[in-house]
Amino acid sequence: MTTVQNTLAESAEITYRDAVKEAIRDAMKRDPRVFLMGEDVGRYGGCYAVSKGLLDEFGADRIRDTPLSESGFTGAGIGAAMAGVRPIVELMTVNFSLLALDQILNNAATIRHMSGGQFGVPVVIRMATGAGRQLAAQHSHSLEGWYAHIPGIKILAPATVEDARGMLWTALEDPDPVLIFENVMLYNRTGSLAADAGAVAIDKAAIRRPGSDVTLITYGGSLWKTLEAADRLKGEGIDAEVVDLRTLRPLDDATIMASVAKTRRAVIVDEGWRSGSLAAEITTRIVEQVFWELDAPVGRVCSEEVPIPYPAHLEQASIPQADQIVAATKQTLGTMGSGG
Repeated sequence: MTTVQNTLAESAEITYRDAVKEAIRDAMKRDPRVFLMGEDVGRYGGCYAVSKGLLDEFGADRIRDTPLSESGFTGAGIGAAMAGVRPIVELMTVNFSLLALDQILNNAATIRHMSGGQFGVPVVIRMATGAGRQLAAQHSHSLEGWYAHIPGIKILAPATVEDARGMLWTALEDPDPVLIFENVMLYNRTGSLAADAGAVAIDKAAIRRPGSDVTLITYGGSLWKTLEAADRLKGEGIDAEVVDLRTLRPLDDATIMASVAKTRRAVIVDEGWRSGSLAAEITTRIVEQVFWELDAPVGRVCSEEVPIPYPAHLEQASIPQADQIVAATKQTLGTMGSGG
């Protein structure tokens, strides 16, 4: 278990969106240094309604609408963190985060190193990622794998309401920058959350479904498609283990390798593009660490090498789906049939 909570506590159904909101609300109540800043987080209630109602509850000093300048307000958040407060910076979408990449890469990620450990940047930066809502190419890409390339920051991809609620708590206690990527297709998803849910670890992957025949490795919005695929495979006599990475930097190699060594086969599901992907990095690590345990080449299911299309049918065709995961798994097992 990755949770720090009483599993016997009363639980309730909650949306992923409200789990994030409760995490922000709880953090602000616990620590007066915490505040939220970003575009439309105040009066509008957030682009995905995550912060709706928080302005009335906490006031404009702690729920701060910012100008449309990702570089400017991300830099302000970094400076505020260095000065001793705990900002949560919300970037509307991962595509727009590229406007703040200089601040994230050249400042937040490097200051501890460049100051010889004299300064840290305990900032949390949240952003929406992924496709599926017909928001077209400038709002729909999955670039978290790019950020996982950068030393000096942690990259989180909560897929469950429990992680959406608990990861922020732990991230705010980290002395260094933490980026949280929230897949847009998860905001309306519901799940059971214990009434006393608290912090969760952010350094371990989770086995979401145990299995013995093949390891399916994924994260974020693709977790639920992967679990659907695993259920379908089970009906065909294939027992798939599903690993939710949860944290993309640093990767939990120990959990990944233990699972692959057990099942001897792996398929990685990654909503990023195939070329230079996080899936490619994980594949290489598997080959480097447990090559002699493998009975088949590592499979990958990634997005098509195109900007995400606007039309719904093309958008869905461009990103990983359960059918593709099932087919890739059968191919890895050497059992591809006409239905794959």
